Amino acid sequence: MLELRNISYQVEDNQLDILKNINLTIEERFVAITGPNGGGKSTLAKLIAGIVTPTSGQILLDGEDITGCSITERARKGISYAFQQPVKFKGITVRDLITLASGKQIGVTEACNYLAEVGLCAKDYINREVNDSLSGGELKRIEIAMTIARAAKFTIFDEPEAGIDLWSFQNLIQVFEEMYQKINGSILIISHQERILSIADKIVVVSDGEITQTGTREEILPGLLNKTGAACKTLMDKLV
Repeated sequence: MLELRNISYQVEDNQLDILKNINLTIEERFVAITGPNGGGKSTLAKLIAGIVTPTSGQILLDGEDITGCSITERARKGISYAFQQPVKFKGITVRDLITLASGKQIGVTEACNYLAEVGLCAKDYINREVNDSLSGGELKRIEIAMTIARAAKFTIFDEPEAGIDLWSFQNLIQVFEEMYQKINGSILIISHQERILSIADKIVVVSDGEITQTGTREEILPGLLNKTGAACKTLMDKLV
C-alpha cells in the first residue's frame, strides 16, 4: 500500500505551487490518474518514484516512510517508474535490458517469454539493439516486458500512450489488461485515454495541483466523459 500524506511541491525559483496538500491512499491493483495538462499529474508520479522531492508531507510504502529515499532506494523497495519516452542505450540489446530489469541472470527462454507476454516475436527482438530502429510502440512493449520481469510491488507508467500510433495503442491496452491479470503488485498509470481509464479499479482526478475527485471508474468516468463531450460541443458552437 502506498500513502501520500499532506504532500506539497513548490518550485523554489518562482514559489509556484505545483502540488498542494495531496492526501491519497493506493491499495488497489490498477489506479489511473487523470486531469488537465499542467495540473500536476506527472509531478505527482515523479514524487512517488523519487525523481523529485516534496516540499512538505510524507510518502509511505507499506507503512514505511520513504520520503527521504532516493530513486535507487525506492527501486530496491519495489517502486518502478516507466518514462513517457523509453530510455535507449547504444550497444545494449533487448535481452540485456530484460536481464538487468529482472535483477538476476536469466536464460534466453525466460527472456523470450517476457517478450511473448507483450506480443513481440522473441526471435525478432531478443538480440536487437535498443536504438532508433525500434518504433515507439515496440519500445513501449519492451519497457512493459522489463516491468513484468522486474516484478515490482508498485509500477508507475507516465502517459504510456504518448508517441505511438493507433494500432500500437490498441495492442498496448491489451497488454495492460493481461498485465493486470498477472502482476502481483499495483499499477499506477497517468493517462487521458478513456480506454485506459475504463480498465482502472480507481480513478484519481488532479487539477491545478489538487485532487478534485477520486473513486471507482463507475463513479468517476461517466462524469469525465460528459465534461469532455460538453467541452467539444462548446468548441464546435464557437467554430460554426
